[in-house]
Amino acid sequence: MHTTASSPVTSWHAHVYFNASTRDIAWKLREEIASRLGNTLQIGRFHEKTVGPHPQWSYQLAFEPGQFAAIVEWLTLNHGSLDIFIHPNTGDALRDHRDAAIWIGHSHELVLNNLL
Repeated sequence: MHTTASSPVTSWHAHVYFNASTRDIAWKLREEIASRLGNTLQIGRFHEKTVGPHPQWSYQLAFEPGQFAAIVEWLTLNHGSLDIFIHPNTGDALRDHRDAAIWIGHSHELVLNNLL
């Protein structure tokens, strides 16, 4: 088994992806997340444009490592047709987005040169 030194996970981000045709579905899920999980995470802006390395419109959910299991479990069972990109925050943005990512639904190719 090969191990590498790495920084601890200080927090997690989940990015809910959507586009013009799934905008209303994404907004409804956002409202449900706020209602059910709002006390365990922070909900970011609803971007109807691409931002950073994300190839689709998105909004961010930020949460602490201790909330990971409950939040990811809920998102896995309730994401519907939307895709969700999840990554840790360790201080190495490229590694966090490229090598340590988790997908719920379908994966998408990120624009990683935005992280260099």
